[in-house]
Amino acid sequence: MERDLVGKKPHFRPARSGFNVYRIMLWLALILLGLFLIRGVQTGQMEPLFSPTPTPTRIPVSYILEAQAYFQAGKLDDPDPAAPAPPNPDAIDTYQTALEVDPDNAQAWAEMARIQTYSIQMLSSDAQRRTRLQEALDSINKAVELDPEDSTIHAIRAFVLDWNASYVDEVQAADLLKQAEGEAVRAYQLDPRNALALAFYAEVLLDQQKWVQAEQYAAEATALDPTSMDAQRVYATVLESLGQYNSAIKAYLQAAQINPNLTFLYVYIGRNYARLASSNPDSPLYETALEYYAKAADINSQLGVINPIPYIEIAKTYSQMGEFFIAARNAERALSFDPTNANTYGQLGIIYVKSRNYEGAAEALTCAVRGCSADENQIAMNLVEESLLESSVSVEGLPLTNLTVAYYYVEYGTVLAFLSRPNQNNCPEALDALDEVSARYSDDPVLMEIIADSTGICTRLASGVPTSPPPQETMSETPAASP
Repeated sequence: MERDLVGKKPHFRPARSGFNVYRIMLWLALILLGLFLIRGVQTGQMEPLFSPTPTPTRIPVSYILEAQAYFQAGKLDDPDPAAPAPPNPDAIDTYQTALEVDPDNAQAWAEMARIQTYSIQMLSSDAQRRTRLQEALDSINKAVELDPEDSTIHAIRAFVLDWNASYVDEVQAADLLKQAEGEAVRAYQLDPRNALALAFYAEVLLDQQKWVQAEQYAAEATALDPTSMDAQRVYATVLESLGQYNSAIKAYLQAAQINPNLTFLYVYIGRNYARLASSNPDSPLYETALEYYAKAADINSQLGVINPIPYIEIAKTYSQMGEFFIAARNAERALSFDPTNANTYGQLGIIYVKSRNYEGAAEALTCAVRGCSADENQIAMNLVEESLLESSVSVEGLPLTNLTVAYYYVEYGTVLAFLSRPNQNNCPEALDALDEVSARYSDDPVLMEIIADSTGICTRLASGVPTSPPPQETMSETPAASP
C-alpha cells in the first residue's frame, strides 16, 4: 500500500539538540574543580586519593584484643620511667590507646578498671597503690556513665570500690564498702546469672565480715562459671580468710590454670603453704612455698617486669625458717629493684630484728618509719658497694596508715629503746613512735603488749637498770598487705 509523503522529509538519525547554556556551565565547573584539586596536590595541601597514610590506621577492637592478650600473658603494667612512653606495651597502656580511638566504649573502660585494680599487686608501696586504685575508680565511673544498665560494669565497680576500701581510714572504708555492696546488688539484679557479679559480691561480704554469706556466694559464682579466674580467686580468698588453707590453695591453683601468667596468684599460693607450715620451722611445705614464689619471680623475669614482691615473700619465708642470712639477702635483692620503697626497708628491718642484728634493724626501720637521706641511707650504700645499686637514694618514711606500718613503728621504737644507753639515750624518739601507735591502735592487744614491754625498757633505763634484748618473737610475722 502506498502512502503519500507530506510535510518535512523523514530523518533516519536522531536530531541534534540546540545550544544548551546549562551544560556548558556544568563542564566549566568540573574543569575548574579539577584544576583546583591538581593545584592542591601540587602544593601539598591535599593528599592524592588512595595514597598510604603515614601510620597504619587500626580499629579499636584490635587494640582491645591486644590488651586482652597482654593480660593473659601476665603483663598488666610494666612501668619504666627512663624509657619513652609506652616503653614496653602492656595491658593498661593498650587499653588507654584503644580508648583514645574509641572513648565511648563502656566495656573497654570497665575492663581497664579491672586490670588497673589487679595491677596494684605489682606495686610495692601503698602510695603507688592508692594512686592506681583512684585511676581504676575514675575508669569504672566513666564506664557506668556510658552504660548504666550493664551488669558486669556494676560488678567491676563493686570490685574497684572494695579494693579501694583497703587503703583509706575506717570511716572512708565503711562508706566505700557500703557503695560496693550497692553496686554488687545492682549487678546481681540486672543479671542473677552473672558469675562476676556474685564473685565480687562475695568479696564485699567478706570484707564486711559476713563470712557465711561470702562463702555461699563465692561457691555459687564458681559453680556458675568455673572458668572465671575472678570467681576462683575470690573463692580462694574467702577460704583463706576462714583458715581453710588447703582448700584455698586448690582454688588459687584453679585460677592460675585459667590465667597461668598472673604472678600474684603464685604469691597467694606460696603464702598459704607458708601458713600451713608456720607451726613447724622444719616443715617441707616451706620449700613448696618458696617454689611458688620463685615461679612468680621467674615469670616476671621472662616478661621483663620489675617486681620486688616475690623476693620480699621469699625473704619472709626464709626468716620464718630461721634462715636469716638468706632472708636478708633476698630482702636486699627486693630493695635493688625498688630502693626508695620504705615498706621493703620495714620488712628488712624485721628480718634483722629476728636475726638479732639490732644495729642493722635500726638503720632499716629508721628509713621505713622516719625516712632517710641518701647520705644517711647506710643500707643503700652497702648495696652500692656490692654493685646492686648505682648510687644511694633517699627514702620517704611511711605515714601510720595501716596495721603493717604500725608494726614497723613498734619495732622501730623497741629497737631504739634497746639500743639506748645513758650516754646515748634514744628513748625520747622511741617513745614518740610508740605513742603514735598507742593513740591510733589502742584496741589492738598484740600491739599494746609489745608497746608496754618496749616502754618498760626506757623506764628501766631511766632508773639505772640495764636493758635486755627484746624477744626474738616480738613480731612473728607482719600482717600481709591488703588485698
